[in-house]
Amino acid sequence: MIKNLIFDFGKVLVNHDLHAVLEHYFKEEKEAIERCMAILASPEFTEACDRGIIPLDELIRETQRNNPLCSDALRFFRDNYLAEVTEIEGMREVLSKLKAKGFRLYGLSNWCSDVYEVIHKYEIFNLLDGQVISCEEHLVKPEKEIYLRLCERYGLEPAECLFTDDRIENVESAKSVGMNAVLFISPENYAADVERICAE
Repeated sequence: MIKNLIFDFGKVLVNHDLHAVLEHYFKEEKEAIERCMAILASPEFTEACDRGIIPLDELIRETQRNNPLCSDALRFFRDNYLAEVTEIEGMREVLSKLKAKGFRLYGLSNWCSDVYEVIHKYEIFNLLDGQVISCEEHLVKPEKEIYLRLCERYGLEPAECLFTDDRIENVESAKSVGMNAVLFISPENYAADVERICAE
C-alpha cells in the first residue's frame, strides 16, 4: 500500500532553466551560450554543486578562474539564476489533492545550498512533510544511500513509497532500494500514475 509520495524538485515541482539565464546575458550569441552551458551542465560542475563539498560562490570563482572567457557570464548566472526558477503549473494542485487524501509528501533533490531560497519562495514546498537535499547529505541521486537516508530519517518503508523524478536513472535507483517509482512527464500523467499504482 502506497502511503508516501516522494518528489524530485527540479523539473518536477519547479522549472529551472539555465539556458534562459544565459540568453539574458548573451542575447543572440549562440556559440557563447553553448560554451557556458557546457561548463554549467558538465558532470564535474553539477557534481561539485549538488554534493555540497564546496560552497557555490567558491565553486563559481574557481570555475571563473579556469574559464576566463565565461567569467562575467558565470557571475551573471550566479546572481540571476534563481529568478528563472518557476513552479510547474498544475503541480501544486495535484499535491494538495493527494495530501488531502492522506498521503505523506516528501522531497528528495539534488540541489546546492541555494535550494532554501527556492523553498521559501514557492508555496508548493509548504505541502511537504520533509525533505532530504543532496548538498546537506553529501550524497547525490542516483546513489542508493540517499534514498535510504530519506527512509531512515522519516521512518518510511520503501515498499510504501512512490518516487518520481524526471531522470530515468534516478527512477531506476529508487526501484533498486524497494520503492515504487515512475518517470515524471507532466502533472496530469503523474496524478494518473498514482491512481493506477494505488489500484494495483
